[in-house]
Amino acid sequence: MYKDKPYFAPRRTGPRARRRKIIYSGLCLFVLLALWYYSGSGKPEWKTPDAEKGAELWKWVQSFEESEPPYDGSAATEKIDWEARREKVRDVFIVSWDGYAANAWGYDEYHPIAKNGRHMIEGGMGWIIVDALDTLMIMNLTSRVQHARSWIHNSLQYNQDHDVNTFETTIRMLGGLLSAHYLSTNYPELAPLTDDDTGAPGEDLYIEKATDLADRLLGAFESGTGIPYASINLNKSEGLPSYADNGASSTAEATTLQLEFKYLAKLTGEAEYWQAVEKVMEVVDDQKMEDGLLPIYVYPETGEFKGDNIRLGSRGDSYYEYLIKQYLQTQETEPIYKDMWDESLVGVRKHLITYTQNAKLTVLGERPAGLHGVLSPKMDHLVCFYPGTIALAATGGRPLSEARQSPDWGQRQEEEILLARELTKTCWATYLITKTGLAPEITYFNVDDPRVMETDIDYSTKWRDDLNIHKQDRHNLQRPETVESLFYMYRITGDDIYRHWGWEMFKSFVKHTAVKITGFTSLSNADDNPPVKRDNMESFWMAETLKYFYLLFSDRDFISLEDHVFNTEAHPLPRFKPTGELKTGWMRKSRTIPTSSEVEESV
Repeated sequence: MYKDKPYFAPRRTGPRARRRKIIYSGLCLFVLLALWYYSGSGKPEWKTPDAEKGAELWKWVQSFEESEPPYDGSAATEKIDWEARREKVRDVFIVSWDGYAANAWGYDEYHPIAKNGRHMIEGGMGWIIVDALDTLMIMNLTSRVQHARSWIHNSLQYNQDHDVNTFETTIRMLGGLLSAHYLSTNYPELAPLTDDDTGAPGEDLYIEKATDLADRLLGAFESGTGIPYASINLNKSEGLPSYADNGASSTAEATTLQLEFKYLAKLTGEAEYWQAVEKVMEVVDDQKMEDGLLPIYVYPETGEFKGDNIRLGSRGDSYYEYLIKQYLQTQETEPIYKDMWDESLVGVRKHLITYTQNAKLTVLGERPAGLHGVLSPKMDHLVCFYPGTIALAATGGRPLSEARQSPDWGQRQEEEILLARELTKTCWATYLITKTGLAPEITYFNVDDPRVMETDIDYSTKWRDDLNIHKQDRHNLQRPETVESLFYMYRITGDDIYRHWGWEMFKSFVKHTAVKITGFTSLSNADDNPPVKRDNMESFWMAETLKYFYLLFSDRDFISLEDHVFNTEAHPLPRFKPTGELKTGWMRKSRTIPTSSEVEESV
């Protein structure tokens, strides 16, 4: 599954792949299968506890509505055991992982109802294993880490003669390997290695795999401008333009590779990784788009944008996310990215924010025909990453109470925190509106003239009349963006309301997406009860959604926001100060950036 939209790699095989189709004798096949099964590439060597754990969860699901009524927005009257709630998230992860390990080990996709898996390309990519690896570490699931690492050591390779998505492979595979390296070397107590583990000192295995992958991905940047092609043949290290969109790349895809390649450059000292992704940012910024808001497609050969569609949903979202995160990753030593973020946030407030008719919910809409076209009051679930990112940018990851004491704190930052709160509330409303308590993929809003934001949802008003769900948009893919923002909002503001909302959301996921004993699945219709199930567990369910739930219910200093940045696939990477050739090598072309007061006058 593509992070923005469904992605299916083209079924193309070259001569190398065809030569692999050799008929072995029965004896050789038996020997090879036996070796594969017992070497760590096959099914788990431990006795999986998923049946017991799954049965416990199933029983809990049937009883929690009676024992714990839904949160109604009022203040809690008794102390909440957040550690116990965190352990429930861990239990759900264990059932998800063990179901996959028992029924689809090594496959890129998992179908928990059918109890089987599917490769996206011939030979597979280790999609689920690598993407969920750092979640295993964060949850201290030692034996499962060892099993995953054994598979990576014995089976993971990147020489497939197939096209894969450049962006997805970077954020999931490269990001997952780099995060695993970082956590295993800096937090060894989370998932300690055995003394006889191959390559244990320094965890060189993850870096070796990451470097091999990154070297192959560099071929995607060999375009006329350095903007990466949408796809890459890993075997040939050959970039390929998109089969759709007249060869244009998604703007978000092209500009959401930077955290991963920059951290690898820091680890290896190889400036080529840094320079490749830095060049991309220069090319897109040189277009000097109005108010820092970019159309969602860009041509790799010319650097020009395709069309006028501007949105922070699919194909636009993570460009904005990585602006502020690049600034934070380098310990605020590259102010160019803070400037770009500030300009874009001003543009969002000026052009994309509107309010609903009844409850005056804050809506972040789209401009399909450009900034001077009509505003569409539509929000992808993907947009719900944005409120948490606003709060992260406003405080730099520090607690709000501490950030307010700094000399550079002022009215602008207060307004940004208020905007973050209001947008988070809107995202939460998209969960409340459905029969399952799980948000649809896309929500439309009934909007009126903009007016001053209000700070509280009145649960008894006609706010439900403000939201519309179209029939084709009712599916829920277990996406992480809303709980991601709840995580940031709680960490930064310290307000327990975000934990309470997260707990209600988590219970809805467990109740409505569970496949008894074997795992959890996305839904075809989240507005039916019982819902229609898709029989597909997304890799980001374990890599992102459950990770953010677990961190939301953890102590605020665990994987601190002041010391880390999370890539767009929720893989934590450390902040660092770049040295030598690892620095921004370009300057922005002159432009006029509106001030905060000018923005207030225009909205």
